[in-house]
Amino acid sequence: MKISYPHIIENCLGEKIIFHAVQKEPGGDKVIVENLVTPGHGPLMHTHFLQDEELTVIKGKIGYQILGQEAQYAGGGETVLFRRGTPHRFWNAGEEILNCKGWIKPANTIVFFLSAIYAAQNKSGKAQPETFDGAYLLTRYAKEYDLTEIPMLVKRTVIPLTYLLGRILGKYKHFKDAPEPLTQ
Repeated sequence: MKISYPHIIENCLGEKIIFHAVQKEPGGDKVIVENLVTPGHGPLMHTHFLQDEELTVIKGKIGYQILGQEAQYAGGGETVLFRRGTPHRFWNAGEEILNCKGWIKPANTIVFFLSAIYAAQNKSGKAQPETFDGAYLLTRYAKEYDLTEIPMLVKRTVIPLTYLLGRILGKYKHFKDAPEPLTQ
């Protein structure tokens, strides 16, 4: 799947990401990102197992939380780093649009994955992605990404069964050019 930059995605929840570029670096490519988030919104608790993520607040106030820890906050000019394998979430904790700039390294499949998740949210019109697309993405890329808030029973039974049913029903033709998942 060929992606040209800048690549802009937006979901129905008031989250917008601009992937400005991918920089070649030792240890893996780094994707340069910019987030624009409306008040009260932001991604659910999630984990990227193979990538670090850093965001610097340009305007607004970011709330962020590492799983099991208290919420923290950062304002203009402050930077937040989420290490790979660490369940985390962030949200707009202010009254104006939150604007953050930063990076995700290594880039791996993040641009495709987030683009597909946003498209699936837009299909459903809510935070929960369209059922079959969500099952496809969370099954195919399970070694790279996790949505921590999904109960384990659902992850181990409902999502794989939904994925299988989607394959049988031919629901995944639009993913024919999806990048291969990483196996690290």
